[in-house]
Amino acid sequence: MRAARVTSLDGPASLVVGDVPEPTLEPGHVLVDVHEAGVSFPDVLMSKGLYQMRPDLPFVAGAECAGVVREAASGSAFRPGDRVAAFPVLGAFAETVAVPEAMVFPLPDSVGFDVGAALPMNYLTVHFALTRRGQLERGEVVLVHGAAGGIGTAAIQLARAMDARVIAVVSSADKVATAEAAGAHHVVLVDEFLTQAKQLTDGRGVDVVVDPVGGDRFTDSLRSLAPEGRLLVIGFTAGQIPEVKVNRLLLGNTSVVGVGWGAFWMPDPSYLRTQWDAILPLLENGALDPAIGTRHPLDDVTAALTEIDERRARGKVTLTVR
Repeated sequence: MRAARVTSLDGPASLVVGDVPEPTLEPGHVLVDVHEAGVSFPDVLMSKGLYQMRPDLPFVAGAECAGVVREAASGSAFRPGDRVAAFPVLGAFAETVAVPEAMVFPLPDSVGFDVGAALPMNYLTVHFALTRRGQLERGEVVLVHGAAGGIGTAAIQLARAMDARVIAVVSSADKVATAEAAGAHHVVLVDEFLTQAKQLTDGRGVDVVVDPVGGDRFTDSLRSLAPEGRLLVIGFTAGQIPEVKVNRLLLGNTSVVGVGWGAFWMPDPSYLRTQWDAILPLLENGALDPAIGTRHPLDDVTAALTEIDERRARGKVTLTVR
């Protein structure tokens, strides 16, 4: 089969598409013929050897995908021909991938494979962030950084589905339309987000900040919080890991909350299906409608990862495999 492998730790250019052996079915697993694969920031980090998981070289990249079940182990709830989304963690940038059954999810006939591939990484991360770590309540105000990217658009939609008001922060004017289309109530540029957060909340501040960016905006994110507000740390796409002056937390009765989705579910992958079952009704009723940005053929995998690495993505970037 054809697959995209990381052959050195030199970033997106290190991925090479070629023929590799097909995976074989093991107990407790499902073989999925991949139609579409999602591309995410951890894929970029892994191509540079900067992610917490560092597989031996060469390895087939790709954490998430959607497609059709080819074969399932004895006793599986899945059957050949079932449409599914999956979160294999590695191996999704290939024509076929073997996935533990706990990380395979039913995909309704009404949902396209591109949408299915956009769901596992971003929407389950954001679901964990807002519901379990952020304890978001109806009517609260959520500020979303990186609002035109995959995590950002997912956060906008899920926060809205939870009856929160959303202030989206984008880095340039050409990203405003993406955040608006995702459903943000207000879209502001990053240079003015602190002022706007105060003005749009009548000086009170926001209840929750979703931050997959980090970098030099972190302190102003803390300043934007209302009393008992929560800043959810999801990642550091800006490259710089900020530091917290804890006196700010004390004075404002605010919290900085780590969102380590992977670290949470790895001891018990059944949590992933619980999350999927929670978001599926929102997907079916249209409350969640992933913003699909560019779709690249598998041969253009380097271009897909580079788009994310250079922070040019508008919505979810995917690879079309079939």
